[in-house]
Amino acid sequence: MQPKDHWEKVYSTKATDAVSWFQPHAGLSFDIIKATGVSRHAAIIDVGGGASVLVDDLIDNGYTNLTVLDISAVALAAAKSRLGSRAYGVQWLQADITKASLPRNYFDIWHDRAVFHFLTSPEDRAAYVQAVLHSVKPGGHVIVASFAEDGPDQCSGLPVMRYDADGLHAEFGKSFSLLNHRKEAHHTPSGTVQQFVYCYCRRIGS
Repeated sequence: MQPKDHWEKVYSTKATDAVSWFQPHAGLSFDIIKATGVSRHAAIIDVGGGASVLVDDLIDNGYTNLTVLDISAVALAAAKSRLGSRAYGVQWLQADITKASLPRNYFDIWHDRAVFHFLTSPEDRAAYVQAVLHSVKPGGHVIVASFAEDGPDQCSGLPVMRYDADGLHAEFGKSFSLLNHRKEAHHTPSGTVQQFVYCYCRRIGS
């Protein structure tokens, strides 16, 4: 099954608040974004945002230049429905991030919670990093969260990669300066606990 077909099936057969990665509020992600100090008009992309409520939290706090990208059209439709008229102020992109066409040097913040760890091939990870280099402004902020080294080895029936902070940063290379990292114990709707690692970097160079 192709990745898009897999995720369309997931979001077509499960409620958005029943998937294992559901959060009622994206608290840690929002706190890191706020701590960057960018203006409320900064360009922010949430990669794999799908039905995530991070976009709601950002809108509620006055952020105005928001893009949500996901491989699943069903997930994006769920987010639009939830937001109602507020969805018109968001740019919605249905795409595979390893193949997406994004504007050059545009985004001030790149955020991804739980996409990168699904990229199990070196080629897909390299394509992802190239997308970041292409679309994030020099000096821009890159926030990526994946399963930690003590996290699950599968999710949604798919194999995943697991990282510590240094290993996750190493995937991105010398073009990114690691400024901070955090661990998070995510409590799933079914009551299990999944360990995540969040890395916050700045993009170096031009």
